Amino acid sequence: MRVDYIIVGYGLAGISFCEILKANNKSFIVFDNQSQQSSLVAGGLYNPVILKRFTPVWKCREQLAIALPMYESLEKQLEKKLDYKIPVLRRFASTQEQNNWFIASDKPTLNQYLSIKIIKNNNSQINAPFGLGKVLKTGRIDTQVLVSSCKEKLLEDNKLVENEFHYDRLKIGNSIQYLDIEAHNIVFAEGYGVKKNPFFNSLPLKQSKGELLTISAQDLHLDYVLKSDIFILPIGNNFYSVGSTYEWEDDSNMITKKAREELEFKLKKVLTCSYKVVNQLAGIRPTVIDRRPLVGKHAIINNMFVLNGLGTRGVMIGPYVANELYNFIQYNKPLDKEINIDRFN
Repeated sequence: MRVDYIIVGYGLAGISFCEILKANNKSFIVFDNQSQQSSLVAGGLYNPVILKRFTPVWKCREQLAIALPMYESLEKQLEKKLDYKIPVLRRFASTQEQNNWFIASDKPTLNQYLSIKIIKNNNSQINAPFGLGKVLKTGRIDTQVLVSSCKEKLLEDNKLVENEFHYDRLKIGNSIQYLDIEAHNIVFAEGYGVKKNPFFNSLPLKQSKGELLTISAQDLHLDYVLKSDIFILPIGNNFYSVGSTYEWEDDSNMITKKAREELEFKLKKVLTCSYKVVNQLAGIRPTVIDRRPLVGKHAIINNMFVLNGLGTRGVMIGPYVANELYNFIQYNKPLDKEINIDRFN
């Protein structure tokens, strides 16, 4: 079999790159062993504002300009609902936070994303005496439906191999050969699994384990995402996703009692209604110390590339950096220095 690309890994990074390839009529085959769960447990929010500090997300305008049309295209291809337009409301903990919000909303980089109106909390099931601030141009991508539906489609098209990728069976030359497949290029989009990759395991990728709860809260009736030091995200039928934790030592995908207790402690500070925990999920986020993705070419092998380090904002940044990598490979367009892996050489 001859293809233009071999893709290893099929989370948000791999899906994004494959969509860019399809849009440009490039052939590919994907290998994925389902070992990385960060895309499946992601909250899926796209939000152009860092709400802890009231600052804009890096290149948020450019990211949304590529990501939203991609998800719209995927909805048509898959005949599935993926993109749910839903506002994000930030719970204020003090009058000082209100003042900081007003200052931020007056900045040119933020005024199109932050409403200047303080919203009074009228939901008796929420503890928010200082009110709420509304973030504009936000939404949620259903990442579980996205990943499972994309895999199903690839399997139908015989473009997905759900097996372990064996690096020692890779033959490198003017073309890439793996088993009976010959490709012009190979892209590793393995998430934290790249730490086992002998070609890119020296990259400064850190593990950040995140855990989410799914709760049932019959009296809550939220029609927006509530953000405080956790987020509460409606997912339908009085169910909500609650997250997320950050754990820097544990690199397993196992759920923990510690994370559940932390999330419930924070949840009870916000909610006054009863709820029931119905599920808990865990996954390892691939994060980088400078909070920028890892994109680029192997130092010696000219047809080997990496696409990684999406962190906590994969649904926004994935399509953008996938497009950047494609243009780098196909058209020799220089990568932004902030994402190029050469910055660590």
